[in-house]
Amino acid sequence: MHKSRLLRPRNLALAFVAVAILMVASALIELYNSKRELTSLMESQSKSLLRTLLIASENTLQANETLENQLYERLLNNANIIRYLYEQKTLDNAFLESFADENTIFRINIFDKQGEKLYRSHAPLHLELPENNSPAAILQPIFRGLLDTMFIGMKESRYETGLRFAVALAAKDSSAIVLNLDAARILEFRRRIGFGTLLRSIIRNPGIVYAALQDSSGIIAASGNVRRLENVQGSEFLHTALDDTVFASRITTFDTLEVFETVYPFYYQGLEVGLFRLGLSLSPLKAINTRIYRRITIITVILFGIGFIVFATILMWQNYKTIEEEYQVVETYSNSIIHSVSDAIIVFNEQEGITLFNNAAEELFEKSPGNVLSESLETILNKDQCAAIFNARQRVTDIDCIINGRKRNLLVSRAGFTDEKGQGNRILVIRDITRQKQLEEQIQRKERLSAMGELASGIAHEIRNPLNAIGTIVQQLNKDFEPRADTDEYDNLTKLVYQEVRRINKTVQDFLEFARPQPIEPAWFNAREFFQNIKLEHKAILREQDIDFTLSLGWTGEVRWDKNQMQQVFMNLVRNAVHAIQEGGQIGITTEERNENTLVITVRDDGEGISAQTVPKIFNLYFTTKSDGTGVGLSIVQRIVYEHGGNIEVSSKVGYGTTFTIVMPKSVPAEVNRTEG
Repeated sequence: MHKSRLLRPRNLALAFVAVAILMVASALIELYNSKRELTSLMESQSKSLLRTLLIASENTLQANETLENQLYERLLNNANIIRYLYEQKTLDNAFLESFADENTIFRINIFDKQGEKLYRSHAPLHLELPENNSPAAILQPIFRGLLDTMFIGMKESRYETGLRFAVALAAKDSSAIVLNLDAARILEFRRRIGFGTLLRSIIRNPGIVYAALQDSSGIIAASGNVRRLENVQGSEFLHTALDDTVFASRITTFDTLEVFETVYPFYYQGLEVGLFRLGLSLSPLKAINTRIYRRITIITVILFGIGFIVFATILMWQNYKTIEEEYQVVETYSNSIIHSVSDAIIVFNEQEGITLFNNAAEELFEKSPGNVLSESLETILNKDQCAAIFNARQRVTDIDCIINGRKRNLLVSRAGFTDEKGQGNRILVIRDITRQKQLEEQIQRKERLSAMGELASGIAHEIRNPLNAIGTIVQQLNKDFEPRADTDEYDNLTKLVYQEVRRINKTVQDFLEFARPQPIEPAWFNAREFFQNIKLEHKAILREQDIDFTLSLGWTGEVRWDKNQMQQVFMNLVRNAVHAIQEGGQIGITTEERNENTLVITVRDDGEGISAQTVPKIFNLYFTTKSDGTGVGLSIVQRIVYEHGGNIEVSSKVGYGTTFTIVMPKSVPAEVNRTEG
């Protein structure tokens, strides 16, 4: 009878209702937990995306700032040359036109203090067009003597459409020298690396609805699908996030679409730029909601069948897999961004070592993730370099390091965050600026050579002719005139004057050789015979000073260089090594092939070495540590190597010797097969 009561319809209905309520309640609880977990996951991933975006944005601003500073320095250097020639009254319009063409300057103008042109680098154009701006107004601070230098920056063209990048320099009589660059390429560079491009690249990732940088006045930059966003001042949520400098998240509406939004303020060099806003699609969350509601309906139906338990279990398993897949998708978003950027990104902490090592880092350090993950940061950077990065007051640090035997200049930006485990993580964003620095040095050198070349002829004429006259007169006096007393002293003084005249004449000759070099005349010859001849030419002095000279020629093929000029390079280096050793030591020259087009040559000695303070100066003109040196030899060495399309570096330690490393093309490139300036 007890069993019959349990099987009554009422009891069965109550059982079904109880089971239904239990299953529905279970589904609702699971819905709540799933939403909470996915929301937490989206918040974590969106924060990671925002951190990466903040770092990339800071690098973008630094790149723009660096470009403008370099352009400003370049124009200012050229303006100083023009001012000197103008004040010496040695220039005209034709010279300015040639100078502007050689130095890739769009316009060079010299205005008197009334704003009228005295000289120009181009023929008069557009005289019939109205002025967009007046030089007399723009250059007032110089005309009135208030400023010596004006960084005008971007300005509208005087007659044409478009922008110019300009600087001005005061000259005598309150006149002004103005140099202009066409700003089109600068603006194109800004466009390619600017916020807009960065945000548009981010929005290509599926699951990201929008990305924008906004301040209290409006949108600064945004992805292409953003036309209007909620005003910062009108939103307590946005205003609080901006004032408190915290990550904040919420679910909001964007163009009728519900999104998960994360925001964080962006500061550059201590100044508030605006608020970054990142909106992620809630489609994964809505998809889970839809699946859960569908499951409730299905459970209600299958309660009348025995298979509802199995079906519910399968549905839960599918739901778990869906959440796991969605997690993988969201995680892939951030990984895709990190591994696609051109800068090396390294994330590490004290407990787990290196946890992230992106593709750019692999290429830079030539190490695979398997060799560095879970290892200390000192696996790729030594203690001194790590200290220089983390002890610097600025977040961005410029360091030099040796990677696989090659010197690299690295620009390192550091940041940090705390993960969900409470562990403090550090982020390093590293950019290889080695090539940029080499190009900057070569550009600066060419500019200096150009200026010196213009002065070389005048110096030779103005100094050598009087020197020759003085020398001739002194010799003639010594022959024709005999003093009544102190004959020996008179004879010594005339000889001393003549020796000093010859010394000054030699200095002028060295300067002319450096400033107005001979054109490169490349020809094919054998590298082995070339270096053997270098050794043979120094055989006597090497034997005299008991110096062991060794050749380790790992590559001995044909090269196409200017043989005489390259012979001058290695003779200078060997003589410097002999001078550093003085007596009893070793000199070695090695060659090895880096690739099919490039040769690496080292000249080593175990002499007294060079101090760390002196190394950066040794290629400077007239810098020397020798009592009888002129300071021209190594400058000529560097110039010849650069003109052959190569590069020369020096490493040294006091008491251990010096090594010069020359990286040369086997054949002189066509674009450098001539001498500039």
